Amino acid sequence: MWMKTVFWGLLLFMLVATTMAVEYGARSHNSGPWSWCDPATGYKVSALTGCRAMVKLQCVGSQVPEAVLRDCCQQLADINNEWCRCGDLSSMLRSVYQELGVHEGKEVLPGCRKEVMKLTAASVPEVCKVPIPNPSGDGAGVCYWAAYPDA
Repeated sequence: MWMKTVFWGLLLFMLVATTMAVEYGARSHNSGPWSWCDPATGYKVSALTGCRAMVKLQCVGSQVPEAVLRDCCQQLADINNEWCRCGDLSSMLRSVYQELGVHEGKEVLPGCRKEVMKLTAASVPEVCKVPIPNPSGDGAGVCYWAAYPDA
């Protein structure tokens, strides 16, 4: 009797796994819900101008006006696919670096190092209480790329 139960359990598992593989295109190197955030597929990256201002202010230790915080949080929440929120924050951060001509290990702004700005930007979802996917289960509310040196 237990062999039948095991057999049907494995069969059900294989059916579910196959369905998920087809749904997320398991053979593709860029598959899953995050692939919907790729500008090459037509996704429009959000400029997050409010978050840009907030991150700059926080990084230098300035008080963030309530209106700036509200704008940032609303802009982040307006990104319908929560898988795209961290990617858009990362794009915003790269554009800030580019705008300011920042190179490795330099200050982004007086009193604000690049590493500090990166961690500040990565924590925006937590500050705003806007959900992001967290497959690893640790660091809830902080974008995963904060842990990588060249993100």
